[in-house]
Amino acid sequence: MKFAAVLNRDGGTLRNTDIAAFSDRMRQTLETAGHSLSIDVVAGKDVVATLDGAASRRSVDVVLAGGGDGTISAAAARLMGTKKALAILPAGTMNLFARGLGIPQSLDAALESFADGEIITVDMATANGRPFVHQFSIGMHAKMVQLRQKMEFGSRLGKIGASAKAAWATINNPPAMNVTLGIGEAEMTARITGIGITNNLFGEGHLPYADNPAGGVLGVYVTVAQQRAELVKFIFNVARGKWRDNEHVEIHQADRTVLKIHSGSSKFRAVMDGELVKLDRETTIEIQPGALNVLVPARIAEAKAA
Repeated sequence: MKFAAVLNRDGGTLRNTDIAAFSDRMRQTLETAGHSLSIDVVAGKDVVATLDGAASRRSVDVVLAGGGDGTISAAAARLMGTKKALAILPAGTMNLFARGLGIPQSLDAALESFADGEIITVDMATANGRPFVHQFSIGMHAKMVQLRQKMEFGSRLGKIGASAKAAWATINNPPAMNVTLGIGEAEMTARITGIGITNNLFGEGHLPYADNPAGGVLGVYVTVAQQRAELVKFIFNVARGKWRDNEHVEIHQADRTVLKIHSGSSKFRAVMDGELVKLDRETTIEIQPGALNVLVPARIAEAKAA
């Protein structure tokens, strides 16, 4: 296969990686397995344009994206609905979409898995037409990301520490939003502290990622927890993957949901795949079954086919 690698030197763990040495290992690993490879190492501000170029080249079979959540989401958006496949170098903090695909979590192990990997199709989702691979969320998560962006950190551990500080600040002053959520034929109006709408249902007992990335449904997670003890329990359970142990979380599934904001939306934001975005008064979120080709380890492809 013909690979086009786009590495965000400013993103995730690549900031602290010897990219020249890693690029040499990429060439050796993939070319030894009979593949061809081009590599573009770019600054964060140039990632989108470089991904556009890689995705548009007819000769490319696989776009190999390395960086944080924003890089991976941008790559997936450009490959959605095409025959080209996405290969993910898990260089972010949590790498949740990569985890759901069964991709090894070290850069070198992931690279080795691509040498004899196989292509499968998985789902994506859209929010008012904008693609995402993991989650669209409002409320607590968005406030945490906003607070974290004001903090300084230069490493993965630093980001985790900043996230913990932002979570504690959010617990002590949680957002509250009046919303209407349409799920199928039903419609609910509530005052919520958080809603997460996910590309397939999260699995139980681990970090929040989908066990089946081709399940064909949105996961809709609504929390109305407001007291400090309730919010601490909620965040603790989320970290452990104990979604169904929390009495303050409602879980639904659908192929389409409509979110309407009744509170002053100008002061609120949403988070899509880790990136803050404008929150519209009304957002339609839809699952897009089989919209993305991904390169995964051969053992994962075999298990999916069994």
